[in-house]
Amino acid sequence: MKDHVYKLIELTGTSTISIEDAVDKAIKRAHKTIKNLCWFQVVETRGNISKGKVDHWQVTIKVGFSVEA
Repeated sequence: MKDHVYKLIELTGTSTISIEDAVDKAIKRAHKTIKNLCWFQVVETRGNISKGKVDHWQVTIKVGFSVEA
């Protein structure tokens, strides 16, 4: 088995639809420029309220990817 080295980055995705959509948007954007994405971890969830309803989600995630040799 090959030993791997990983790097973590922190991203914040946003969405007016849902927490999951905010995470998905952050990962899709990172995928455009970063190879070997492996996993994510939700670090923080927050949002804006307007007229008594959730108006916007902000989700901060840590994303791990393997570093090429």
